[in-house]
Amino acid sequence: MSSPGINWLQTHLDACVAPLLSAPWILDVDVTVKPLYGHQEGALLGYNPKKPGRPSHTCHTYQMAGLRLVRGVDVEPGNQSHSNTTLPGLLKLIDRLPPNQRPFCVRRDAGFGHDAVMQGLEERQIPYLFKLRATKNVKRYLEKIFWAKGWVNAGAGFEGREGELALSGWKIARRVIVLRRRLKGEVALSDTHQLAPGFLDTDVPTQRYEYFVLVTDLTHEIRTLAQLYRDRADSENTFDELKNQWGWGGFTTQDLKRCRFNAMAVALIYNWWSLFVRLANPKARLEAITSRPFLLSGVARQSRHAGQQHLVISHTHRYAHLAQAMLTRVSRMLQEWAKTTAEQLDPDALWARVCEHLMTTLTGVNWLKPPPNRLAGVG
Repeated sequence: MSSPGINWLQTHLDACVAPLLSAPWILDVDVTVKPLYGHQEGALLGYNPKKPGRPSHTCHTYQMAGLRLVRGVDVEPGNQSHSNTTLPGLLKLIDRLPPNQRPFCVRRDAGFGHDAVMQGLEERQIPYLFKLRATKNVKRYLEKIFWAKGWVNAGAGFEGREGELALSGWKIARRVIVLRRRLKGEVALSDTHQLAPGFLDTDVPTQRYEYFVLVTDLTHEIRTLAQLYRDRADSENTFDELKNQWGWGGFTTQDLKRCRFNAMAVALIYNWWSLFVRLANPKARLEAITSRPFLLSGVARQSRHAGQQHLVISHTHRYAHLAQAMLTRVSRMLQEWAKTTAEQLDPDALWARVCEHLMTTLTGVNWLKPPPNRLAGVG
């Protein structure tokens, strides 16, 4: 479902990150649940782990990894959290990008290992890295290779092994990476049919493992792919910030159309603030819960004298001197770029200069020069 307002917001979401897409980037796809109260369109029962039985909406979100910038969001009824609902929005996002701005790969947690999803990305030559659900066939494959040789160090205490797997519903066999890590310490087993829990003595010669299975068409080694997937956990911080600090979990609307509009408007403002704060503090990302009081706790007063205008800002934060240094540096950079930029260049050119500075600062590569091979050095 689209409307002029939603299309307009999507245009601005695309425009605010477009200059950043010349560098290799990863697209994280995920679904978050928004519990609902009262009578709202699309308030249906679905997957809701924290508040089971509560009607909800599902927010299908597409974001740039690392920078945590939202590329798009589709708000659907609570019973539409399946990958079949996410797939049209994902492919639409990819198709409207020129080839040199498309993601290096697409990442997703369990639930995206379906043939339609992977085939759609393979047709567009977009690599993917997905976690497979622990279905019977996946467990059967794990049992087959569990005691086989060839396990290698995958970092963070994991060991990995690669192979090929053709699940039911897949038209072709695909590369899979099995990762496992031995559990340490005391373990308690609960049984609902017994009053007392059972305990496993650590002196008993048993080995307990946690594991997960990845499917990918990337050609990188196991250790690189394992770390690439573990980095996906950072996307959960985006949902925490959007829902708890920017209002994704708070606003209510009677119709689904306005709910989608509000969700995209919040995402756009979130992107603007994230880029501004990164420009002010490129060393580390500051979340809104700390950056907004830090950089916005000031009162400005405009004065005029001798034909000149002055803006005096009185900052009330404890670390006002640090905020002043950051804001002054950003102001000087913008003024310098405005002076050196030709007058005929439009605001989009100046915004591209801002994004190029961010990419140079964060990656150490001078993106004012022709970009290198997009696949070189990734991993």
